[in-house]
Amino acid sequence: MPLTVGVIGPEDLVRKVVAVGGQAGPGRLLPLPYRHEAETTDVVTGAGSTADALLFTGVVPHSLAAAAGVLDRPAMYVPYSGATLLRALVELLRLGHDVSRVSIDTLRRDEVLETLTEAKLPTEHIQVLPYRPGLTSQDLVDFHLDARDTRKSRVAITCLGSAFHVLEHRTHAVRLAPSRHSILATLQALALATAGQHSGDAQVALGVIDLPGADDRLADDVRILGGSLAALPDGRRLVVTTRGVLEKATDRFTRIPFLDVLAARHGTAHVGFGLGRTAAEAEALARRAVNRARSVGAAAGVVSMTDDVDIVIDGTVGDTEGETAPAGGAALLARRTGISPQTLDRLRELASGDRGEGLTAHAVAEHLSVQQRTARRILKRLERAGVAVPTGIRQEGQTGRPPIVYRVRL
Repeated sequence: MPLTVGVIGPEDLVRKVVAVGGQAGPGRLLPLPYRHEAETTDVVTGAGSTADALLFTGVVPHSLAAAAGVLDRPAMYVPYSGATLLRALVELLRLGHDVSRVSIDTLRRDEVLETLTEAKLPTEHIQVLPYRPGLTSQDLVDFHLDARDTRKSRVAITCLGSAFHVLEHRTHAVRLAPSRHSILATLQALALATAGQHSGDAQVALGVIDLPGADDRLADDVRILGGSLAALPDGRRLVVTTRGVLEKATDRFTRIPFLDVLAARHGTAHVGFGLGRTAAEAEALARRAVNRARSVGAAAGVVSMTDDVDIVIDGTVGDTEGETAPAGGAALLARRTGISPQTLDRLRELASGDRGEGLTAHAVAEHLSVQQRTARRILKRLERAGVAVPTGIRQEGQTGRPPIVYRVRL
């Protein structure tokens, strides 16, 4: 079945992305334009099930949707790179404008200065306002007008359409648009991420339920998993389902809805789920998970995965539905993720100082003095525990796949 990507942004940029991506991009592109970025949340919500993934034309609408908590499917934004800025500067020079005094919003300051330096353009009078969550269109307008009045900036370069429509009547303004290369690269990365999630959702998940006695009502209890139930030779029960169904039923592995019910009927109840590349591997992980659940408490569940991740779910956690961090604080989170409390403390320090820009595996690796492979594994564990949310990718001029940016709340 072909992939459907909803493209969200101002109408002119949505048309450009659809035109570029429709020629060489994967699947079908569904235009979802808005008149003002304040409508982003409504547009995302209104998309419903019509789109498998979402592509935003810039960081601003993506950040608004992420902050509103409406990103329920793979989503990325098209970044504005130094190459995009350089193209605009060349056009300004061609038209005879002074590009030594410009104000630029949204782009990172280091990226702007590096671009200008490589082009052998002066940088001492360049004013930059990098994007951060919470900045409004009016904030950008005020920044550019202040740069004009107090810093003698000649041109305002903005990435936000609503700011441009105000600025163009008050100063010379240029609006950046994403490049063809950025559009195609982001579409490709989004298609890979979506395909990976869909294949992961279809992955076989096996569960082992360990009760002290028979239970005629067990089949009704596990019906929420939409799978089958069978007896094992050792008296325990085997549940067969898929990862996607299991993840939804357990609120992203934060609760087992029938665990407390089983414990109330039997006094003790232990559940272990395994997610493996094969059925045999999934069963071995499920047995490991249920054995670990027995060591946790009278009522406990564990989800075990192939990369040595064990997510521990106490029976009491089922009463805290809706929390992003598990009840019980750092100790419980450490037990659920397999990350030491000391490492979680250091990650909390890093997350508290990210200024809303999000964390990448590179930042985590540097802060913890570990390899990036280890840092990626740590971020995935936090994601499965519900305290890290991927919010997009970051184009940093490097070769290879762009790093995933996570919003971490510890």
